[in-house]
Amino acid sequence: MKELNDALVDFDKDSTVGAMVLTGSEKAFAAGADIKEMATNTFVGNYKSNFLADWTGIVSIRKPIIAAVNGFALGGGCEVAMMCDMIYAGETAKFGQPEIKLGTIPGAGGSQRLTQAVGKAKAMDLVLTGDMMSAQDAEKAGLVARIFPVDSLVAESVKSAAKIASYSQPVVMMAKEAVNKSFEMSLSEGLDLERRLFHCTFGTKDQKEGMAAFAEKRKANFTHE
Repeated sequence: MKELNDALVDFDKDSTVGAMVLTGSEKAFAAGADIKEMATNTFVGNYKSNFLADWTGIVSIRKPIIAAVNGFALGGGCEVAMMCDMIYAGETAKFGQPEIKLGTIPGAGGSQRLTQAVGKAKAMDLVLTGDMMSAQDAEKAGLVARIFPVDSLVAESVKSAAKIASYSQPVVMMAKEAVNKSFEMSLSEGLDLERRLFHCTFGTKDQKEGMAAFAEKRKANFTHE
């Protein structure tokens, strides 16, 4: 995870990058933690090292990340996908938190982000049974944003990322912040933040360009300023 986090941080700092796509193979999105290696862990060792805490680095990235999930996204793989801003899935993708079958529970957000995405009842069912959820069911439940054929998933994800990257970078980052904060604030607090961020957009050159382009019936030329 350190290598992934480091790469994402580098891309986040790169002014030429407006959005990212995170993907794996057609068989699996991500393997998650090494079960054989983790089997000998102890409570004291886990607690002292704050085991799995470094996995949360993804959520600190300010630019949008699309998880393009083909194949299995189970356990840690599902948790990594949920740390991204949107999940696009291949039509045969499978999601799940099977940790209960191993005598443990999710440790990197599987019980928390899954509940935020699909609600208590569905999350409880998945976490307690360890069953998998199809891409189609995941889309219906709100975990997955879009489904594509397996062989076009990555290309379609890159196309969406390119569309997002064509907009104003600072405004896209403000929009992402506003949506993410809705899970951490009351409605009134979230509305206040949204309004302030809306006000902030009027301090950008891109807002002036975007509205001028609309009035002049032309495509906006955003400079990310």
